[in-house]
Amino acid sequence: MNRDRANTSPRLAALDGLRLFAALAVAVFHLSVSWRLDGQSPPTRYLPDLAPVAAYGFLGVELFFLVSGFVIGMSSWRRSLGEFFVSRVSRLYPAYWVCILITVTVVAILPVAGGVPVSGTPRLREIAANLTMLQEPLGIPAVDTVYWTLFVELRFYLLFAALVAFGLTYRRTVIFCVVWMIVSVIGPTLDSKMINIVAIPEYAPYFIAGIAMFLIHRFGRSPLLLAVIGFSWLVSINRVEQRVAGINPGFEVPTWPGIAIVTLCYLLVLVIALGWTDRIRWSWLTTAGALTYPFYLLHQRVGYGLIRHAHERTSVPAWALLLGAIAVVLGLAWLVHRFAERPLSRWLRTVLGRAIADVRRTSATEAAGAVPDGAVTAGPPAVRTGHSERFQERRAGASPSPRRPSSPSASSTQSPSPLPSSSSSGGSTFQDASR
Repeated sequence: MNRDRANTSPRLAALDGLRLFAALAVAVFHLSVSWRLDGQSPPTRYLPDLAPVAAYGFLGVELFFLVSGFVIGMSSWRRSLGEFFVSRVSRLYPAYWVCILITVTVVAILPVAGGVPVSGTPRLREIAANLTMLQEPLGIPAVDTVYWTLFVELRFYLLFAALVAFGLTYRRTVIFCVVWMIVSVIGPTLDSKMINIVAIPEYAPYFIAGIAMFLIHRFGRSPLLLAVIGFSWLVSINRVEQRVAGINPGFEVPTWPGIAIVTLCYLLVLVIALGWTDRIRWSWLTTAGALTYPFYLLHQRVGYGLIRHAHERTSVPAWALLLGAIAVVLGLAWLVHRFAERPLSRWLRTVLGRAIADVRRTSATEAAGAVPDGAVTAGPPAVRTGHSERFQERRAGASPSPRRPSSPSASSTQSPSPLPSSSSSGGSTFQDASR
């Protein structure tokens, strides 16, 4: 096994490229196959050559989850639980809040009904619930159906947060991957709703494989990690068959191309993990990766409105309308990232960072037995003094905690996302986000 690469790895621009590709694939799928351009005709009427290929674009979600597992491991290494929390919240919510408001505005101005998976202008109560990102467990309709992947990402973050709380080490992370895989495979047979919610059996193999690939990138290859990735791939094949069978675009969609695409996704991320793409350092890929998350959040309902209303008023070919809508949404995503996401993320990191620091400071004061000025105390002073003395003795003889290293790794920086985020040795995911 190779030494720790924390201080030698360059930015992984190739991961940003994969995230952009995944987002575009999902967008092409939604804007060509998953709806009816004129409200009723199948997609093969307007896009006869593109539709059979675009039907597999939904698998960009699986690629997002692979990259998310990789990047969350990379960006969380040697971070405390508080730092992990601040990183994830400041990464996911600012762009999400802004994109919800933009989506609601667009669907009010350019309403689309008929042949779409979601229609109508959301009510204030629904918008408020969506702002929490917990509309699914609350039983509230999503402003945009693509948000379902965010709840999957949130569950992954909660699982990984438990590992971060114990302290990330190579051994613990490998055990985490193995145990999670076992539970995700066996869990559905137990008919337990709780296990299915927590273990995310449909998509766990992708996150697990991504984490294992990060470990390869950082520590080097090992038979065990390769076995984890191989097992994850085998489980994924079964999941892909179910996913392909469930899209129903109005024409036959063979399963084998889906299996081939998912296999290629595994290989591409593994190639990055092995360091074979380290020489790719194009700066535009980093920028593209940063746009992936807001682009993903905006593309579906905004794209539907743009394409449907342009189709009704012009004779522009469907393929040109699709490309135009993607270009407009990419531009809108850049505006969101540049003028909303970046400043709001910085502000939120500052606010949450101070809040976490206050919690730690108050907890340390409480543990030391100190009593704030003016506070009313209870109990004999000797009891309080003895507690403080025992605490100081424990502190004097304690060894440094592995969860709070003296200096952060070079691979642990702020987020930019799997949905989603830069994919550097210190980037965070879309995941980030995506679908």
